[in-house]
Amino acid sequence: MSGFFYNFTSYTLQIMTKKFKIDGIDKIIIKRLVQDARTPILSIAREVGISGAAIHQRLRKLEDSDLIEGYKMVLNPKTLGYTTTAFVGVFLDASSLYSSAIKRLKEIPEIVESHYTTGNYAVFIKIMCKNNEDLMHLLNKDIQTIKGVSRTETFISLDQQINRQIKI
Repeated sequence: MSGFFYNFTSYTLQIMTKKFKIDGIDKIIIKRLVQDARTPILSIAREVGISGAAIHQRLRKLEDSDLIEGYKMVLNPKTLGYTTTAFVGVFLDASSLYSSAIKRLKEIPEIVESHYTTGNYAVFIKIMCKNNEDLMHLLNKDIQTIKGVSRTETFISLDQQINRQIKI
């Protein structure tokens, strides 16, 4: 993941070592597609007063600059029956076991995010489960049995209040 610097006066993004300028039209394109990635290109083109081809060209530049990582559909986990969201801090016996532990964690489909962190935990993961019983089974039978995992600390999410993209 690339870091970025945003200068509000000149709209210059510095992505890694490349400099890339965005203007007001680029900002409108980005804002519309972050709100809804299915927004028709021609709708955005009419809003900003340029052709659909010009919008496509600008999008290609934004993608090439690595500012846009991709486009995706977002599923509602609760509709699929996943009612328990938990965050789990994973303690490892040794940092040398990180790669093998991550390899095993990747095999568990309920783990939807993984972060290598500083602080108490070597790894911090986000898990989606059908219920608390499934979470307990996942912790006891799948995660804590991974070689090198010494223990875990679990936080169950009661509600998510913020879910957004970084502002541009």
